Amino acid sequence: MAPRAYWKGTLKLSLVSCPVALYPATTGAEKTRFHMINRETGNRLKQQMVDAETGDVVESDQKGRGYELRKGKYVAIEPEELEAVQIESNHTIDIESFVPSGEIDQRYLNHPYYIAPEGKAAVDAFAVIRDAMKDQDRVALAKIVLTNREHIIAIEPLGKGLLGTTLRFPYELRDEDQVFDDIKSPKITKDMVELAGHILHTKAAHFDPSKFKDEYETALKALVKRKASGKTIELPEPEEKPSNVVSLMDALRQSLKGRGGKKSATKSHARRATGGRRVAKKTPRSTARQRKAG
Repeated sequence: MAPRAYWKGTLKLSLVSCPVALYPATTGAEKTRFHMINRETGNRLKQQMVDAETGDVVESDQKGRGYELRKGKYVAIEPEELEAVQIESNHTIDIESFVPSGEIDQRYLNHPYYIAPEGKAAVDAFAVIRDAMKDQDRVALAKIVLTNREHIIAIEPLGKGLLGTTLRFPYELRDEDQVFDDIKSPKITKDMVELAGHILHTKAAHFDPSKFKDEYETALKALVKRKASGKTIELPEPEEKPSNVVSLMDALRQSLKGRGGKKSATKSHARRATGGRRVAKKTPRSTARQRKAG
């Protein structure tokens, strides 16, 4: 059964337009969720809004929104005042530009949506826009209004349809320098980097999300099933934490051995680490071959 459309409108490229529908590309329906309950009665608990100062329960008709100007001081914003600044949706995705996909900083990526043509009459125009982006290997940038807020959405071909991903605005990103400035620049030897490189090589793979296993979610489902059937839940013994490895070089070597030995990589590293004697022997042979070839 196809999911329910989240948004319907028109995808527009200059004078070419077609009706489209947006569908959420992600779902949390399969995740295990818990409710707050009363331990004594087993009944579900109901949340109530309470005045932070008086402790009185606040009824729905008394609830409002306020912006904190300073600690404990709020300015109330009325619903009609919010409506006055809300952007009215024209239900149009108007493509403004096309950019190389590699130029989009992944930190800006927010929520993904599937975009599909709405109705048979829209298929031809939809296919033209989709295939043109495929040929140019470009991503469209457009504006869209969702839940009264304007968003920038990046659109790219995905199979028979399009993938639209809303983007964050620059003010929503933190400056990386605030976190990275305090990172020191230690002196790392070339041998260490090469050993780490060998470890990376042993773990080389292709992106395959089907191999991702949510072990915690699996454990939660098993826990709920056992508990519901009346079985006793046995708590596991706490695992002993391994002692800290003092030598980074030893840790790298042990990691490499743990990946099946990779003797060839270790030997190759050992030859480089022993100095330039073998390199010096190779050089005359290489020169001799060059002379013979000449």
